[in-house]
Amino acid sequence: MSDRRLDDDEMAAWLPTIRFVQLLPQVLDRTLKRETGLNHAHYAILVTLAGGDAVTMTELARIAGLSRSRLSHALDSLEERGWVERTSCGKDRRTLSASLTPEGRELLRSAAPVHVAQIRELVLEPLTDEERRQLGAIVGKLLPGVTAAL
Repeated sequence: MSDRRLDDDEMAAWLPTIRFVQLLPQVLDRTLKRETGLNHAHYAILVTLAGGDAVTMTELARIAGLSRSRLSHALDSLEERGWVERTSCGKDRRTLSASLTPEGRELLRSAAPVHVAQIRELVLEPLTDEERRQLGAIVGKLLPGVTAAL
């Protein structure tokens, strides 16, 4: 096996995977923008904050998969619209956290059905129950390595 190129079986697995991974966020983004006016990156931030607890910027950037700079710009936009608020964390005034405002929570409630319907249509419904379990197991096995590489 060459270290310089994928063999035919590896390529057969890799090409559709990378194509799917690249296209899905674009499709989700387009639909969310059209139906709710919210882009997918902002939706991901709101979902991350939906647990109710304030989340530090470092943790939010990690979870949302954004650089600190991109996260800062996104939060500026979300804060200007009244959907998110940033506050200092306890004793360390240099550390900021973010949380949803009531308006942000309401926006998320209205956007969620659009997002869920599309996830079901594009990812879950074409698969059998067994294939969905396999997909979860496969991605669950791959995710730690990708997360650790960030």
